[in-house]
Amino acid sequence: MYVSHLSLLDFRSYASADLELEPGVNAFVGRNGRGKTNLVEAIGYVATLGSHRVATDAPLIRSGAERAVVRTRIVRGDRASTIELEITQGKANRARINRGQQVRARDVLGILRTVLFAPEDLALVKGDPDGRRRFMDQLLVLMMPRVSAVLSDYERVLRQRSALLKSARASRRSGGSARSESAAAELATLDVWDARLAELGAEILSLRLQLVAALRPAVAAAYEQVSDADGDAEIAYRASLPALETGHPPELSTGSGDNSTQVGQLRDLLLEALTEARPQELERGVSLVGPHRDDLVLTLGGLPAKGYASHGESWSFALALRLASFRLLGGDPQNSADSPAFWDPDLGTDADPVLILDDVFAELDVRRRERLADLVLPARQVLVTAAVPEDVPVVLDGVRFHVEPGTVTRD
Repeated sequence: MYVSHLSLLDFRSYASADLELEPGVNAFVGRNGRGKTNLVEAIGYVATLGSHRVATDAPLIRSGAERAVVRTRIVRGDRASTIELEITQGKANRARINRGQQVRARDVLGILRTVLFAPEDLALVKGDPDGRRRFMDQLLVLMMPRVSAVLSDYERVLRQRSALLKSARASRRSGGSARSESAAAELATLDVWDARLAELGAEILSLRLQLVAALRPAVAAAYEQVSDADGDAEIAYRASLPALETGHPPELSTGSGDNSTQVGQLRDLLLEALTEARPQELERGVSLVGPHRDDLVLTLGGLPAKGYASHGESWSFALALRLASFRLLGGDPQNSADSPAFWDPDLGTDADPVLILDDVFAELDVRRRERLADLVLPARQVLVTAAVPEDVPVVLDGVRFHVEPGTVTRD
């Protein structure tokens, strides 16, 4: 898989841009602030419907414009697909596939898969749990696009339930018969939201547990390769469910097919935990149990990476997470016994993801820079941004683009 064409209209700093890309290495070189990252950000957006730099879409639209348009042509084997995404201020984004009728933006998920390395990745190790949860969920969506709808539904239910908890908390503190009746009605409604939260949360939790199990050996191997075995890197899933936090958690069925048995077990555990946590939740007015409270735990040599790992070790761990993601996405889900059961077989098995390295080499010492370059070189397509040509390792020889404000020229 590779991106053969990128066209932008009013995206970030570009009034317009039109680029022909090649398989192999494509390097975008230009001083900081010239718009290099904007180019690869657009490609990443097509794959994930999100930016690695900002949480909302508004900054993606060029100042003064009402909308931005990103068009890409993706080649996979002997077939090419064209994706057009329209990002509009204050409205739902729209999409077209192969110039057909408009579809929902999330219908393009799965056509292009990318793995992006960026300076922001250091937050995977040193930052808060929400970044690590986002890492897991984005990887799940790349492997199984329908998970996007499950995650959206979960967020909607969580918002509704949290609002109800705050309302019930206020009603209880106000007192009076009318308020008591209102509080009783809110608690009855809360039971309905609990059931829905547990249903969706169990599916997300099951998939995350499978993902972490599949990633664990790949992360350990990638860390050893990129760091020259500076220590044993391990990952584990930390759930907010009390039953899974104990030293002897219940044994979950591995299930089969859609893993419905495990999902059912997790749903029951979530409902039980929600019942136990309700007094605290009503007191605090927040949802305390569910995948939104979980974390991906990173340890190095048996110690938490956050707070104990050096700057270089933290970078190696972040790189290992991305390299492991690349290997998982580029695997053969139909023929490999080690492939996760949740991989969507409709995505096929012949499409390594596009690798994007955004100003990463400037952050690394010489040893890690050379190791990373050697590890990514076999990829079908690698997109690199760098401030100066010297930041691109010699081994990553390929097409070069020179980037100036609003313009991109091929060297």
